[in-house]
Amino acid sequence: MNMKNVYIIACGGTIAGRADSASNLTGYTAGAVHINELLSAVPELDKVARVHGEQLCNLDSSDMTEALWVKLAKTVEGIAARDDVDGIVITHGTDTLEETAYFLNLTVHTHKPVIITGAMRPATALSADGPLNLWEAVQVAATPGAGQYGVLIVMNGTICSARFGYKTDTTHVQAFHGRQMGVVGFVQNGIPYFYQAPLRCHTFQSKFDIPAETLPHVAIIYCHVGMTEKTVRALIQDLSGIILVGLGHGKNPNYIESVLKEAASTGVKIVRTSRVLGGIVSEGGGQGFICGDSLMPQQAKILLQLSLDKGETEEEIQHNFRIY
Repeated sequence: MNMKNVYIIACGGTIAGRADSASNLTGYTAGAVHINELLSAVPELDKVARVHGEQLCNLDSSDMTEALWVKLAKTVEGIAARDDVDGIVITHGTDTLEETAYFLNLTVHTHKPVIITGAMRPATALSADGPLNLWEAVQVAATPGAGQYGVLIVMNGTICSARFGYKTDTTHVQAFHGRQMGVVGFVQNGIPYFYQAPLRCHTFQSKFDIPAETLPHVAIIYCHVGMTEKTVRALIQDLSGIILVGLGHGKNPNYIESVLKEAASTGVKIVRTSRVLGGIVSEGGGQGFICGDSLMPQQAKILLQLSLDKGETEEEIQHNFRIY
């Protein structure tokens, strides 16, 4: 048997969480378990691949930062360049897992599988889901050709593309889905089954590099009844871009239109997304406004930041939202 070499990068999260009792599923401390303890909880791993790894950080993913994204991306790209590594697994908290996955999907250039996984129950819980998720993530990372799908989210037997996967539940284990586009595949009895590939650019197809310094300042503004120009104006100080979580087809209330146009006239790029769970935002672009396609607001923020980091024009940024 040709055993693959899989490198694990541990970042903390619920999968590394610890509670005071096995029945405590929500009142736990995330990022309390070291990578060595995570690996020892899955003794079957050595039958799947040769596994090595490191503890990059150990935190609740609600505390994830853009600086840590850059550090993680550089680490992943460096490890992926090694001849003795066939695939990479990242353990991560689920609160910001989809954002980290999409950032890596755009900035890490590799044909090798990069898999991100986590858990909805702490390591100390009854029926903890972390060990199985880790085992299945290693299975996928050890699968030749899995890198052609870009960065993948593997949890609860489901394989999601980083472009389309997102968290849909606060506590239950079936928490990640592929939105309207469906999932890439499933893991059944330790065997990955792939059914479709994302057509949007990713990893080895991406033109984006890992930022050398801090990312441009982009804020997310959620539209709602009763929002005021005064509130919006206070939010948009010193911004390079705005992700507008719009109503319906990316619309905003007319009573904040003037302040948005004012911001756009000063060079602030405004991307229209929607607070609706499905569909595409394809109207309302031009004169500083960009249509966000089907990206979730938190993903649109990342694509806009990387586009601004390259110094791209409005037309180039709009094109990015059509192909990434």
